[in-house]
Amino acid sequence: MHLDPLAIVTAFGLIFLAELPDKTMFASLAMGTRMRPLYVWFGTSAAFAVHVAIAVGAGSLLGLLPGWTVKLVSALMFGFGAFILLRGGGDDDEEDAGGKTVTGFWPVFSTAFMAVFISEWGDLTQITTANLAATNGTASTAIGSFLALTSVSALALVAGRFIAKRVPLKTVQRVGGVCMAGLAIWSLVEVFTG
Repeated sequence: MHLDPLAIVTAFGLIFLAELPDKTMFASLAMGTRMRPLYVWFGTSAAFAVHVAIAVGAGSLLGLLPGWTVKLVSALMFGFGAFILLRGGGDDDEEDAGGKTVTGFWPVFSTAFMAVFISEWGDLTQITTANLAATNGTASTAIGSFLALTSVSALALVAGRFIAKRVPLKTVQRVGGVCMAGLAIWSLVEVFTG
C-alpha cells in the first residue's frame, strides 16, 4: 500500500469544500442540537466510512480502464461537480431544531448513521471520491476523503452555528466549484497531451 501525501491533501481539500455546503452538514448540525454530539459524530463517521469504501471500490474499477478513458471520465465528473457547486443550489434548508430528543448511544448512533447513509448515495462527494480514487490511488484518496467528511461533521457539531453566521457558504461553494473546474480542465489537457 502506497500513501501519497499530495493525494491525501488533494482529496481532503476537495471533499471538505464540497461537503461544507452539503445537506449532511446541516443534518449533523440539526441532530447535534437534539442529541449528544459525540454519539452523532460516531454515527455519521461510520456512515461516511461505508460510503468512502464503496466510492473507492468504484474508483478502483474505473482505474482498470485505459488511461485516457479514466482521464476523460475524470474531466467529465469534475466538470459536473463544478457545475453543481457553481450553480448555487440553495435547496439545503436547515431541519427544524424542535422535536423529540433522542438519547442513548445506539438510538443516536443509528439515527445519525441512517440519516447520512441514505442521504449520501450518489452525492457529489461520493462521486468525487470515486473519481479521485481512479486517478490518485485508493488508500490515499480513502484517507483524505474520510478525514474531510468526518471533519465537516465535527465542525457542524461543534461550531456549526458559528460557521453559518460568519462564513457565507456560497463563498465556500464557489471556491470548491472553481477548484473542480480547474481539475476538469487539467484532466482534459492530460487526455490530449498524455
